[in-house]
Amino acid sequence: MEKLLLLSQRKVAGIKLDFQRFLLDEIDWSNRLIGILGARGTGKTTLLLQHLKRDLPKDGSAVYVSLDDFYFTENRLLDFADEFYLLGGKTLLLDEIHRYPTWSQELKLIFDNLPDLKLIFTSSSILEIYKGEADLSRRLVSFELPELSFREFIQFEKGNSFPVFSLAEMIENHVGIAEQILEKMAPIPVFLNYLKFGSYPYYKENRESYYEKLKRTVQLTLELDINAVENLDFETIFKLKKLIRLISTSVPFTPNVSELSRKSGISRPTLLRSLELLNRAKIIQVLHKPKQGIGALTKPDKIYLANTNLLYALGEDQTNVGTVRETFFCNQLRSTDAVYLADRGDFLIGNTIFEIGGKNKSKTQIKDLPHSYLVKDDIEIGIGNTIPLWLFGFLY
Repeated sequence: MEKLLLLSQRKVAGIKLDFQRFLLDEIDWSNRLIGILGARGTGKTTLLLQHLKRDLPKDGSAVYVSLDDFYFTENRLLDFADEFYLLGGKTLLLDEIHRYPTWSQELKLIFDNLPDLKLIFTSSSILEIYKGEADLSRRLVSFELPELSFREFIQFEKGNSFPVFSLAEMIENHVGIAEQILEKMAPIPVFLNYLKFGSYPYYKENRESYYEKLKRTVQLTLELDINAVENLDFETIFKLKKLIRLISTSVPFTPNVSELSRKSGISRPTLLRSLELLNRAKIIQVLHKPKQGIGALTKPDKIYLANTNLLYALGEDQTNVGTVRETFFCNQLRSTDAVYLADRGDFLIGNTIFEIGGKNKSKTQIKDLPHSYLVKDDIEIGIGNTIPLWLFGFLY
């Protein structure tokens, strides 16, 4: 145990506070059981360590541990928590909890038996945390950490800080918001960079090898994260990789499930379940039309990759600019709103319709529709019901 405590101290000492994800200030850290979910690479570990360094006492009463440490192959989490509590522990920060087989039962026991101990854990977004063997639904407060927004990328890359705007504010005052941003920077060149390498903070380590690392991240998500939850065999994982390749070279598309099943070698029920898993793992985005039942056996109406970086990394030379635009819009909006396919136009959010296109796109398709907006790429500022695409990167 002492080695874990020392490792925690070293990790906290090495963490920086110069850039902090938006979620760090949105979480109510006073809750006793907090779950932070997100795709691999979004910065969940950094967020935990920043909270420990910035907000918690440095007297040993808070400790960070990763559940994939070899220590937990021979020692129970429950016993570690008991010993830590007896030593005066107050806050236990648990990383990669989905890698620990009996996480839900032991978290429940720790929560119930050690009432003065706070528990904060991270996990892959694939984990259905409310469906564990132990009932945590009345105890747990969960949050989702998405990829970097365009607004966060600007701060991370350029140091320019801008506020978050709601979708309602964007629609009501997009001209004023754009003017406010344009006074400080030219957004379009930065936006083009964001589309290619701005979704995951680790792009800064080495841009030349970023796409290879991104492909490796997808592979680890399949082999470790999904497998830890679903216990898949090697053949199924191989077929999932084939499925992702098929999707990445043809998105967005209205999937023909029978054809996709034949090409991937996955049966129809397993294919639909696989699409749901890949959606939860933030590798793809599945969209449906409104008022349609959504579940494991519901065929998606359209599929996109989860973000534009994945599109460039996996789709390679088959990347289409229209797909990039729609992928970006869905990616930024899905973190704040429910996004559906529109019967006319591209997307429906609430009762508002959005049509996505380039700077020469006309309003013909939506001209007679109420609450409809044209979202244009390659423009700095809009007018009336025309809004710049890049501006939707300021929603979180």
